[in-house]
Amino acid sequence: MPPTSPSPRGDEPLRGNVVPLYGGVPAATVAGPVRPGRKTKLLVKHLRRGDVALIDHLDIDRVSAEELIAAGATAVLNCSASSGGTYPNLGPQLLVEAGILLVDLPDDSLFEILSDGDPIVVVDRGPAGGQVLHRGEVIAGGEVLDLGRVRADTQARRREIGEALERFAHNTIEHMREERELLAGRIELPRFATDFRDRSTLVVVRGVGHQHDLRVLRPFIRDMRPLLVAVDGGAESLLEAGLTPDMIVGDMDSAGEDALRCGAELVVHSYPDGRAPGRHRLEELGLDFKLVPAPGTSQDVAMLIAAEKGARLIVSVGSQFNLVEFLDRNRKGMSSTFLTRLRIGEILVDAKGVNRLYRPRPGLTPLLVVIVAGLIALVAVVWMTPALRDVVELLWLKVQLLFG
Repeated sequence: MPPTSPSPRGDEPLRGNVVPLYGGVPAATVAGPVRPGRKTKLLVKHLRRGDVALIDHLDIDRVSAEELIAAGATAVLNCSASSGGTYPNLGPQLLVEAGILLVDLPDDSLFEILSDGDPIVVVDRGPAGGQVLHRGEVIAGGEVLDLGRVRADTQARRREIGEALERFAHNTIEHMREERELLAGRIELPRFATDFRDRSTLVVVRGVGHQHDLRVLRPFIRDMRPLLVAVDGGAESLLEAGLTPDMIVGDMDSAGEDALRCGAELVVHSYPDGRAPGRHRLEELGLDFKLVPAPGTSQDVAMLIAAEKGARLIVSVGSQFNLVEFLDRNRKGMSSTFLTRLRIGEILVDAKGVNRLYRPRPGLTPLLVVIVAGLIALVAVVWMTPALRDVVELLWLKVQLLFG
């Protein structure tokens, strides 16, 4: 669409990019309906292409950024700092490189002002910052994160990564002190209907590249028939891939009702302080579940259940598997996840490692094709050779006499 210079009015739900003039100065503008959501992982499920996402997400991580991009958001209004300065998180850079207008707002007042679907206009006025307009009136202003700024901040924080490593090490030590029972295998587990003994197990987490990993693991899943354990939103990913989870573990806040009713065994993660957020939701839905009180994160609990119940191999899909990914999540609970991997390391492998090492068995289809091709070739040879044709006719007569 060629550039235009209309006055930015919010009473028409425009979509796309236009270039209005403010005092003769061109400014990039994005217009569309706003979709507010304080939890990015839940908001992305409701976003449509052309929407403006209103979030409250400190230090946008890579997973959230990729989901916002895939959902087709044209702009992201963040009521928290997209990069808090503690670690060079990759989320803001991915959003800006994808052409999404990213604005950091000073507070969360827009959550009170705007309702879901309200048409708004977001204007990037360059050095003057960004403005949010609704029905022709400016209702908020913030800082636009352009590509040059984001890249410079990322490089600066990479030089300061030592502080992030020190915090991560400190949190790891604290978890070793506080979660001795979890790491030593002294947590009490109920009896599960799912039988892990000597089975391979896929633990699927909503994380970096989890959809791609599920695609490349298709041959492994087909041949080995592993148990499929989903951690919260991982259940949605399995269903989208045409697979049904055997067990769902977590707070149950990211798994949709269809996933919860798919027949999987439901395990609610209860925290040391007694909180079990998923219990109330499952009780309201009338679904049976088991409760596992344990420290750590839900993915820790899922992996430890598989290990304690005798899984032969645990394949991690979408989970953090290197130091950069742990730090990018910027959560204290990641230290617990790091320690869990140390405990079950001998049977734990990343999905990418399985893809590199596993050689799929030939499927039934190629074998049938070879058999059919061989039969066609045999028939052709017999048909073209009179002597062989006579032998076949004689054999056919004997078969008819034999069976009357």
